[in-house]
Amino acid sequence: RIMNKRYGVVLIGCGHIGQEHIEDIYFRDNIRVVATVDTREEQARLFARRYGADHYGTDYRPFLRLPETDIVIIATYVNTHLSILRDCLEAGKHVLCEKPIAGTLEEGEAFYRLVKGASSQVLVAHILRHNRTYQTAARLIGEGAVGRLSLMRMVQNHHAMDWPRYKRLMADCPPIVDCGVHYIDVMQWFSGSRVVEVSGVGCRLDADSGQDNYGMIQARLANGCIASYEAGWSRNLAAQNLKEFIGDKGRLTITLRDNRITNKEEGDCITLYTSDTGEYRTINVAAKYKDMYAQLSALIGMIEGKASASPSIDEVYSAFVIAMTAKKAIETRTVQFVPALIEGKREKGAS
Repeated sequence: RIMNKRYGVVLIGCGHIGQEHIEDIYFRDNIRVVATVDTREEQARLFARRYGADHYGTDYRPFLRLPETDIVIIATYVNTHLSILRDCLEAGKHVLCEKPIAGTLEEGEAFYRLVKGASSQVLVAHILRHNRTYQTAARLIGEGAVGRLSLMRMVQNHHAMDWPRYKRLMADCPPIVDCGVHYIDVMQWFSGSRVVEVSGVGCRLDADSGQDNYGMIQARLANGCIASYEAGWSRNLAAQNLKEFIGDKGRLTITLRDNRITNKEEGDCITLYTSDTGEYRTINVAAKYKDMYAQLSALIGMIEGKASASPSIDEVYSAFVIAMTAKKAIETRTVQFVPALIEGKREKGAS
């Protein structure tokens, strides 16, 4: 269906994640690609030609002055997010920014404050919030499909074949933060509670990684649920994806389409086990893992006053602070307590 409004989009960052964004949006009826921007001019030019952008360049600031620019997608390295966000908001543009919001707590707080005070709409790219499989799992758990949620186990390890790319990402933050913000958000989203305590371990699996490129965190939530999350990027680590949520009446497991042994054509698989009956229930979900257009559409819904941010900037900031606190816990070999950052948040079951 052709939309009434056609939104002009500027993509900043023509790398791996920038390509995932633009490949899913450039052909949509309600999207016009105004410009592609990258520090490598040839890369920006190639993206402009491939995805039909009106302009390209190495400096994003001239494109912020164009009246046809409505939305800016920030798909750059973490250490540039804050400065680019500030320029976009000063120009009155709406923003979809990749996660994590920053590489330090100080910059993360500054990012959060900018968004809270902005008149423009800002959505941080926690893509799992816009994934139909995760949305379905959250709904089932919320409806009591596994009873009282007690344990969440999540693993997201990458066999890093493109080692230079991963090394550059780790110059800003380790995988326990970069990927961790997604799954810490999932912990709080699925449980309806907040992380109050974190600990963990980590190690350097590749001598030239610059910092720990493997980590495992343990988290305790205010409602009594516990969670573990494991993340590593290494030339020596096998790729692994585990998402398991256990309650007092059963468990829910998410298996992505690519990880299914059979029936891949059915999409992702949610498996529900009910302990009282010993029965298994399989739910197939036709979901796109990184549904970039659904995410951008969520931002458009915010712009048009039809939706609120998912996750909210409070939830984004909470997940970021917890990830950074977990990093500190690993580095100092201590248990770290996490302060309540979102005022007025009530725990499930609280009176």
